[in-house]
Amino acid sequence: MRADKVYLVGFMGAGKTTVARALGKRLDWKVEDIDACIEREERRDIPTIFRQDGEPYFRARERAVLIGLLPERGAVVAAGGGTFADPSNRELMLRDGAVVWLDVPFSTVVARIPQDGRRPLASDRLEMEQLYNQRLAAYRQAHLRVDAGRGSVEELVDAVVEWLDT
Repeated sequence: MRADKVYLVGFMGAGKTTVARALGKRLDWKVEDIDACIEREERRDIPTIFRQDGEPYFRARERAVLIGLLPERGAVVAAGGGTFADPSNRELMLRDGAVVWLDVPFSTVVARIPQDGRRPLASDRLEMEQLYNQRLAAYRQAHLRVDAGRGSVEELVDAVVEWLDT
């Protein structure tokens, strides 16, 4: 798929930020991280935003950042875990660039995500698993699925680059 923008989507702990940096370096493209953009603009971290203003406020900020990134070309965008779950966001992303789902099994998510409060939606493992299962249907709509539960970051980047070159 020929594209001048790649969106990386997947559940928290899938490696979106890490893969985005490596992919951006390989392609010599700029890298944007939606969560980092929100934190920079808000001058506070995501747990604080959730605690002070709630998830609906956060989702509105997430959408605003996504819309602000639409004109960017030659970019790799690491989306938040819930960004692609929103149907309106999903439609924008699918039209704007190549969407790559970094798919990881829930057991890998649990191993990667500490219960230290830094991830507001990870505080309750049962709720987190329900959220994971709810989002799978959305993630399956990505243009490409990459198994991010095994293999190195370099191998994931290779798979995406090879797909982009076809």
